[in-house]
Amino acid sequence: MLFFKDLNLKKKRVFLRVDFNVPLDDKKNITDDTRIKAVLPTLNYLLEQKARVIIGSHLGRPKGKRDPQFSLYPVYKKLSQLIARKITLAPDCTGEEVTRLKQSQGKEEIILLENLRFHPEEKQNDDSFAQELAQGVDYYVNDAFAACHRAHASIVAITQFVNKAAAGFLVRQEMDYFSRIIESPQRPYIAILGGAKVSDKIPVLANLIKKANAVLIGGAMPYTFFKAMGFEVGKSLVEEGKKELALELLKKAEEKGGRIFLPSDHIIAREATPGTDFKTLTRFPIPEDYMALDIGPETVKKYSGFIKNAKTIFWNGPMGVFEIDEFCLGTNAIARAVAASNSLSIVGGGDSVSAIKKTGLEKNISHISTGGGASLELIANETLPGIEALSER
Repeated sequence: MLFFKDLNLKKKRVFLRVDFNVPLDDKKNITDDTRIKAVLPTLNYLLEQKARVIIGSHLGRPKGKRDPQFSLYPVYKKLSQLIARKITLAPDCTGEEVTRLKQSQGKEEIILLENLRFHPEEKQNDDSFAQELAQGVDYYVNDAFAACHRAHASIVAITQFVNKAAAGFLVRQEMDYFSRIIESPQRPYIAILGGAKVSDKIPVLANLIKKANAVLIGGAMPYTFFKAMGFEVGKSLVEEGKKELALELLKKAEEKGGRIFLPSDHIIAREATPGTDFKTLTRFPIPEDYMALDIGPETVKKYSGFIKNAKTIFWNGPMGVFEIDEFCLGTNAIARAVAASNSLSIVGGGDSVSAIKKTGLEKNISHISTGGGASLELIANETLPGIEALSER
């Protein structure tokens, strides 16, 4: 995989693919600019090298149609505050007006293309659309790790139509960290998986059973396993259609020495609402009008013991409904245990990052990934379409 610093960037026109898919409030104000700030080192370096930069990104799910609510205008405003250069928001990402903007682009001017997903060809990985994006472009730089699991035109197909395709600082940093746990993790290697659905984590679980020494499962995921094993789980979230698969995963884990670990106690309540009454349950059944909403203290102690002795940790997904104070204790405790460990620790995007930041312990984590879905797919498949495209070029 080529690194963009190895290119002669002076006076070259560079298509910089980023992931500015940032959260917005009702007034279209950005509520978290982490993804924008994450690519500033790459952008600033390109500008220092006198490159002419064209930025491409998606935002939200406009379903292949122009939709003003998914315009990159809020990103344009934020980027204008962070970068002391002229930035022009193009009316589209292809077409005559975009061609004219490219041709008249000033030396220190950045062109921010409008939402790539306004065009269905983006998600179709369409060659003709990719060729239009690459028109007048010398080099392609991918710094959108969080979108590298998508085989889209601006991630994969575009690399065919430029002279060189390379990784930016962010993509290289992400791959440097993940390669350490994919290729030769120091052991014990502990994986922590939480969140709501088993179906979201099936390929990851299948690979981690083979690779990790222990997989610690929390959140709502365990209750599909428990229900498949014949336990009564009350109103806890269960994917009925995945029970057979859950048993199959447990069987495979048992063949590897019992590498999947499920909670031994549970924080339960009738509703997942702030201020509700809750209690700790140490054995099944969970009453039919209750649901499990967090791991209990016994499970925290057991999981923390694994974490303390680990040399490598991958964590994706909270241990409970951490947004509600009554059900955040398990997630917070696991966050503290990971932060206190002497391991290489990687937190894989999404709610896990929010949970870490809520505890204020992010500086004690080796690497916090910008991509939840991308990190999971990378762990599952050990490569990504966007990374493969760079490697081929």
